[in-house]
Amino acid sequence: MRIDVFTIFPALVDAYSTVSLLGRARKNKFLDLRCHDIRSGAVGIHRSVDDAPFGGGAGMIMKPEPIFGVVERADPPRPLILLTPSGKRFEQSDAEELSRLEGFSFLCGRYEGIDQRVVDNLVDRRVSLGDFVLSGGEIAALALIEAVVRLIPGVMGNEESSVDESFSGGLLEYPQYTRPREFKGYTVPDVLVSGDHESIARWRKVKSLLITMEIRPDLIIERGGITEEEATLLKEYADGEYENFKD
Repeated sequence: MRIDVFTIFPALVDAYSTVSLLGRARKNKFLDLRCHDIRSGAVGIHRSVDDAPFGGGAGMIMKPEPIFGVVERADPPRPLILLTPSGKRFEQSDAEELSRLEGFSFLCGRYEGIDQRVVDNLVDRRVSLGDFVLSGGEIAALALIEAVVRLIPGVMGNEESSVDESFSGGLLEYPQYTRPREFKGYTVPDVLVSGDHESIARWRKVKSLLITMEIRPDLIIERGGITEEEATLLKEYADGEYENFKD
């Protein structure tokens, strides 16, 4: 997969992407990450990429010429996604969609924003990491790149790792435990060491449902509520806890 990132801090994006999962993905040829310096499209002694906004106001706005210049020269894979607080909130389903493409690109904003002509005529879509504001789009780009790349077959090694986790199936992930079985008097649930895989699967499903209902009830609403099968499962295995959330 080829991913292009347009930023005034290409070294920041590139440095993070040389280690851990992204570093391995690049080394093993799963990821072709190309970082482009927006300043390379600027002109003048100072290679300025920003200017004061028309109509007045605080801060500076990223100019259209450098962005158009560097993007057109790179001919990046589409869609070209602008990372901005005013974009659609990025979700796991978006990561899954992008992971099926041969490539895409990110444009990282800075300052008070980007000239609207870039948004209207160069960008394909706008995406937000969440309902908060960062100083620029680089951190968001790195988060989203990792969210996508980890879904590429072969990147994580264990294919189940990217399937059986939070947001898969519209639920948060169930609790996880490892050795030792007992620590400071705290023990691992007996079912997880029973060897009964069917019971373990039921326990995990119940815990995922309960955790999601408690922490992210909006996800339950978005998926259309609890199914009859899930309600029966909760009634059977977690009746007391389920009663707290039935409404």
